[in-house]
Amino acid sequence: MNKIQKLLVVFFSIAFALQANAKDAPATFADLAERLMPSVVNISTTTTVTTNGNPFPGFKFPPGSPFEDMFKEFGTPQTRKSSALGSGFIIDEKGIVITNNHVIQDAEDIVVRVGGDKEYKAKIIGADPLSDIAVLQIDSKEKFTPVKFGNSDKARIGDWVIAIGNPFGLGGTVTAGIISARNRSIGLSRYEDYIQTDASINSGNSGGPLFDMNGDVIGINTAILGKGGSIGIGFSIPSNNAKKVVDQLIEFGETKRGWLGVRIQVVTEEISDVEKLDEPRGALVASVAEKSPSDKAGIKAGDIILEFNGTKINEMKELPIIVAQTEVGKIVEVKIWRNKKEITKKIKLGRLETSEDFKEEKKVDNVETPEISEIKSLKIIVRLLNKKDIEERKLPNQTTGLVITNIGKNSPVNYLNIGDVIVEAQKKKIKSIKNLEDIVNTALKSNQKTILIVIYNNQNQRRYIGVKLD
Repeated sequence: MNKIQKLLVVFFSIAFALQANAKDAPATFADLAERLMPSVVNISTTTTVTTNGNPFPGFKFPPGSPFEDMFKEFGTPQTRKSSALGSGFIIDEKGIVITNNHVIQDAEDIVVRVGGDKEYKAKIIGADPLSDIAVLQIDSKEKFTPVKFGNSDKARIGDWVIAIGNPFGLGGTVTAGIISARNRSIGLSRYEDYIQTDASINSGNSGGPLFDMNGDVIGINTAILGKGGSIGIGFSIPSNNAKKVVDQLIEFGETKRGWLGVRIQVVTEEISDVEKLDEPRGALVASVAEKSPSDKAGIKAGDIILEFNGTKINEMKELPIIVAQTEVGKIVEVKIWRNKKEITKKIKLGRLETSEDFKEEKKVDNVETPEISEIKSLKIIVRLLNKKDIEERKLPNQTTGLVITNIGKNSPVNYLNIGDVIVEAQKKKIKSIKNLEDIVNTALKSNQKTILIVIYNNQNQRRYIGVKLD
């Protein structure tokens, strides 16, 4: 056999091996859809909405008239019924249904349609706004056909999936596509790790299942990109994340999430450079709640959390999800980066739902005083933080720093906001304007390109900022 013949043999061997491993597109989804359809339900909800009617029904004010809103207040309160549609799926033969929280939120009546014709009343077992998941119980003693959760961690980009739901009230609609991406965050909820799919998802699909080719639920369809119809970018809650929430809602009627008691932020290139970390990774601790699990364990602001309970934290957004899914009361090992070296802390997790972190923070307006000074090296104007600021913004009593009152266009910190408070620079507390000037000037003289400052932003959240100097 000559060299050319040997090369041809190798080439065709590789080609046949690749063809054998490749999965062809299904010839039809019909058998799979037919098997799964009885487990997917249509959900309709009713809510009472109260509005004030026009006291002068025969007269309309011009659009934008100030009298329009004024006279509405004197109108007779009128009530009307508002309806909404969504989807869901059965996970137990006793009629336990999974859907999105936003589908049933504030609902007074919930009707579940099974098989396209049978309607049943349903009640809420538990709902979780943070993950946008709700569990319902169908009011019936009949036995239903359930589906099961699959392992979403095994779902790969490019895998075939089908969605079944109730878009625009058209129940029993089946669409197909592939998994387009994993680990998406789109700013809808606190815990985001969405599966992105190009299977057509529209209004009314919310709460419906995303199936793999085995007929297992690997996602709960939750959101679409853009208004109106589908543009081929839909998002689903991964089944592995959803199942933990569902199990807790069924058992307790509420969630019990792990809690560290830290506010975190992204580790930027500048911050990793200052901290001498090999690369931007982990989650930077911006502040630690008093008497929280982290506070008791000795975690400090400025620490970078690199590993939690044996799981490496590559990106900041990964940490809240992992912590929330960890059992309350469990003692975990947390590896942190402090003073240019790695150390380990043991922390006993608290419960998020009973913590102060769970409460929504209120925004407090900043009050300026006329005493101001310019820091030319940073091209900003600042003033000393005073007692009135601390009281009104509810900052820690011993806080010292400078309130930014103006920022120049060419300032190296032009991404900050007026009202932000600079409290530290290069890990030194700022007690006067001269403190900050000296630190910046020292860095410039040593040809240091980056300094690390700590601020309280306008939401009173402590943040670390890497500042590149001119």
